[in-house]
Amino acid sequence: MASTIIIPCPHCHQLNRLAAEKRGDKGRCGTCGQPLFTGHPIALDGAHFDRQVSSSDLPVLVDCWASWCGPCRAMAPVFEAAAAELEPNVRLAKVDTEAERDLAARLNIQAIPTLILFRGGREIARRSGAIPGGELKRWVAEKLAA
Repeated sequence: MASTIIIPCPHCHQLNRLAAEKRGDKGRCGTCGQPLFTGHPIALDGAHFDRQVSSSDLPVLVDCWASWCGPCRAMAPVFEAAAAELEPNVRLAKVDTEAERDLAARLNIQAIPTLILFRGGREIARRSGAIPGGELKRWVAEKLAA
Protein backbone atom coordinates (compact mmCIF):
# COMPACT_ATOMS: atom_id res chain seq x y z
CA MET A 1 0.00 0.00 0.00
CA ALA A 2 1.35 3.42 -0.96
CA SER A 3 2.13 5.86 1.82
CA THR A 4 0.13 9.05 1.87
CA ILE A 5 0.87 12.59 2.97
CA ILE A 6 -1.46 15.33 4.15
CA ILE A 7 -1.18 18.62 2.28
CA PRO A 8 -3.31 21.68 3.06
CA CYS A 9 -4.58 23.43 -0.05
CA PRO A 10 -2.78 26.77 -0.56
CA HIS A 11 -6.09 28.29 -1.75
CA CYS A 12 -8.93 27.04 0.48
CA HIS A 13 -6.74 25.51 3.25
CA GLN A 14 -8.64 22.20 3.27
CA LEU A 15 -6.59 19.11 4.01
CA ASN A 16 -5.86 16.75 1.14
CA ARG A 17 -4.49 13.23 1.24
CA LEU A 18 -2.03 12.50 -1.57
CA ALA A 19 0.07 9.45 -2.36
CA ALA A 20 3.60 10.44 -1.34
CA GLU A 21 5.08 9.34 -4.65
CA LYS A 22 2.55 11.48 -6.57
CA ARG A 23 3.25 14.84 -4.94
CA GLY A 24 5.28 15.88 -7.97
CA ASP A 25 2.30 15.22 -10.25
CA LYS A 26 0.69 18.59 -9.50
CA GLY A 27 -2.28 17.18 -7.59
CA ARG A 28 -5.47 19.19 -7.15
CA CYS A 29 -7.48 20.00 -4.05
CA GLY A 30 -10.46 17.70 -3.56
CA THR A 31 -12.55 20.64 -2.31
CA CYS A 32 -11.82 23.64 -4.55
CA GLY A 33 -10.08 21.92 -7.49
CA GLN A 34 -7.10 24.30 -7.43
CA PRO A 35 -3.51 22.99 -7.73
CA LEU A 36 -1.90 21.84 -4.48
CA PHE A 37 1.47 23.14 -5.70
CA THR A 38 1.79 26.46 -7.50
CA GLY A 39 5.53 27.08 -7.47
CA HIS A 40 4.88 30.33 -5.57
CA PRO A 41 4.95 31.18 -1.86
CA ILE A 42 1.55 31.38 -0.20
CA ALA A 43 0.51 34.33 1.97
CA LEU A 44 -0.41 33.25 5.48
CA ASP A 45 -2.49 35.05 8.04
CA GLY A 46 -3.18 34.19 11.66
CA ALA A 47 -6.35 32.30 10.75
CA HIS A 48 -4.59 29.88 8.38
CA PHE A 49 -1.07 29.66 9.79
CA ASP A 50 -1.67 26.64 12.02
CA ARG A 51 -3.52 24.72 9.32
CA GLN A 52 -0.68 25.17 6.83
CA VAL A 53 2.19 24.63 9.27
CA SER A 54 0.89 22.13 11.82
CA SER A 55 -1.39 20.00 9.65
CA SER A 56 0.99 19.50 6.74
CA ASP A 57 3.29 16.53 6.28
CA LEU A 58 5.52 18.84 4.22
CA PRO A 59 8.16 21.03 5.82
CA VAL A 60 7.13 24.70 5.63
CA LEU A 61 9.58 27.57 5.17
CA VAL A 62 8.08 30.89 6.32
CA ASP A 63 9.45 34.30 5.32
CA CYS A 64 8.44 36.96 7.86
CA TRP A 65 8.66 40.32 6.12
CA ALA A 66 7.28 43.88 5.85
CA SER A 67 6.72 46.07 2.80
CA TRP A 68 8.80 48.97 4.16
CA CYS A 69 11.87 46.74 4.73
CA GLY A 70 14.59 47.07 2.07
CA PRO A 71 16.24 43.69 2.77
CA CYS A 72 12.76 42.10 2.69
CA ARG A 73 12.14 43.56 -0.77
CA ALA A 74 15.55 42.30 -1.90
CA MET A 75 14.75 38.84 -0.52
CA ALA A 76 11.32 38.60 -2.21
CA PRO A 77 12.49 37.49 -5.69
CA VAL A 78 14.96 35.02 -4.12
CA PHE A 79 12.16 33.49 -2.05
CA GLU A 80 9.84 33.40 -5.07
CA ALA A 81 12.46 31.56 -7.14
CA ALA A 82 13.13 29.15 -4.27
CA ALA A 83 9.43 28.23 -4.15
CA ALA A 84 9.56 27.08 -7.76
CA GLU A 85 12.60 24.91 -7.01
CA LEU A 86 11.76 23.51 -3.57
CA GLU A 87 8.13 22.53 -4.18
CA PRO A 88 6.71 19.89 -3.94
CA ASN A 89 9.12 18.85 -1.16
CA VAL A 90 8.86 22.06 0.88
CA ARG A 91 5.96 24.55 1.08
CA LEU A 92 7.06 28.20 1.10
CA ALA A 93 4.92 30.82 2.79
CA LYS A 94 5.09 34.50 3.64
CA VAL A 95 3.82 36.35 6.70
CA ASP A 96 3.43 40.13 6.46
CA THR A 97 4.47 41.16 9.98
CA GLU A 98 2.76 44.55 9.66
CA ALA A 99 -0.61 43.07 8.70
CA GLU A 100 -0.26 40.09 11.06
CA ARG A 101 1.16 41.68 14.22
CA ASP A 102 -0.33 39.04 16.56
CA LEU A 103 1.16 36.22 14.50
CA ALA A 104 4.53 38.02 14.35
CA ALA A 105 4.46 38.36 18.14
CA ARG A 106 3.54 34.69 18.54
CA LEU A 107 6.49 33.76 16.31
CA ASN A 108 8.72 36.09 18.36
CA ILE A 109 9.93 38.00 15.31
CA GLN A 110 12.74 40.33 16.42
CA ALA A 111 14.15 41.26 13.00
CA ILE A 112 13.04 41.06 9.40
CA PRO A 113 13.37 39.32 7.12
CA THR A 114 13.34 36.22 9.28
CA LEU A 115 13.11 32.75 7.80
CA ILE A 116 11.62 30.01 9.97
CA LEU A 117 11.65 26.36 8.91
CA PHE A 118 8.95 24.12 10.38
CA ARG A 119 8.61 20.34 10.23
CA GLY A 120 5.71 18.51 11.82
CA GLY A 121 4.39 21.82 13.16
CA ARG A 122 7.57 22.50 15.14
CA GLU A 123 10.22 25.11 14.43
CA ILE A 124 13.48 23.39 13.51
CA ALA A 125 15.54 26.38 12.31
CA ARG A 126 15.48 30.17 12.16
CA ARG A 127 17.60 32.71 10.35
CA SER A 128 17.38 36.50 10.07
CA GLY A 129 18.60 38.63 7.19
CA ALA A 130 18.44 38.43 3.41
CA ILE A 131 20.45 35.64 1.77
CA PRO A 132 21.18 34.64 -1.83
CA GLY A 133 19.17 31.85 -3.46
CA GLY A 134 21.92 29.23 -3.46
CA GLU A 135 22.60 29.80 0.21
CA LEU A 136 18.88 29.64 1.00
CA LYS A 137 18.53 26.24 -0.69
CA ARG A 138 21.67 24.90 1.04
CA TRP A 139 20.43 26.13 4.42
CA VAL A 140 17.03 24.43 3.96
CA ALA A 141 18.64 21.17 2.77
CA GLU A 142 21.10 21.18 5.68
CA LYS A 143 18.41 21.79 8.29
CA LEU A 144 16.06 19.16 6.85
CA ALA A 145 18.87 16.58 6.75
CA ALA A 146 19.72 17.14 10.42
